[in-house]
Amino acid sequence: MTRHDDETRLRHMLEHSVEAITLCANRERADLDRDRLLNLSIVRLLEIIGEAANRISLPTQQAHPEIPWLQIVELGLTMRPFRTR
Repeated sequence: MTRHDDETRLRHMLEHSVEAITLCANRERADLDRDRLLNLSIVRLLEIIGEAANRISLPTQQAHPEIPWLQIVELGLTMRPFRTR
């Protein structure tokens, strides 16, 4: 794995995080239940973020211990069943 790969994955994580935050702006929790498209979009963005985090190299993860890598990966994995509802 190259540093370039990690940089690309980190950029994807950031871009998808910003997109999820933007989609949730001025929304309430109940909107996720009412708006199927919003729900699916947020779930998929969280999956992508988790997948990217899972592929970040160990040296990069160790260089950034302030980032909860395992929790991000687990969140992405947790979202998979919600896509099939």
